[in-house]
Amino acid sequence: MAAAPTLLPKVETRTETSAESRVAPRWKVILLNDDITTFEFVIDLLVRLFHKERREAVRLTHEVHDTGAAVVEITTFERGELYVEQVRSTARPSGFPLCATLEPE
Repeated sequence: MAAAPTLLPKVETRTETSAESRVAPRWKVILLNDDITTFEFVIDLLVRLFHKERREAVRLTHEVHDTGAAVVEITTFERGELYVEQVRSTARPSGFPLCATLEPE
């Protein structure tokens, strides 16, 4: 004779999870002054690479010249790394030592 099936009580389980959204840290792209790179080259680079309006590009170029450096963009780390490399790879073929660095915001 087969045994009667046993019925188990229904057990409700709850799992508490918390989803925490975190925003990626922001990084400052800083353009550094040098004695060789021309104003026109820097202004053109800021317009083409960083999509700055010409008036803003001129202001930033003067800030770099007058103070030694200027924050030209605030972005993600990966994008900032790309900007730093693009500044270098755009300036070197033209014979300019222009450099940019990254700092956390």
